[in-house]
Amino acid sequence: MREEYDRTGNTDEAVIFGLGRTGRLVTSAALILFLAFVSMASGPAVDVKILATGLAAGILIDATVVRALLVPAVVSMFGRWNWWLSDGLARMLRVAPSGHRPAAQASAP
Repeated sequence: MREEYDRTGNTDEAVIFGLGRTGRLVTSAALILFLAFVSMASGPAVDVKILATGLAAGILIDATVVRALLVPAVVSMFGRWNWWLSDGLARMLRVAPSGHRPAAQASAP
């Protein structure tokens, strides 16, 4: 999402592009993990069944509720404030601070 926002400057387009680009990958990974934990839950040990069932439920909730609903909603709600980065944190991460745009983008209309 961040790269698309840097390119376009529009939060809504960044959210749509980010979900479209990563949606299949996240869903596939969640499905694989969910099925692995469900298969572990079918074993004979009660402790493993409890742990695997909890992990399978957590993966399902994370993939559907958090990544598909909450994250896009919160990013859209915060708008441009979502992309703000302080100068000190930018130095620590070795990236350009929020107010600074690369020269190629600064001259573009």
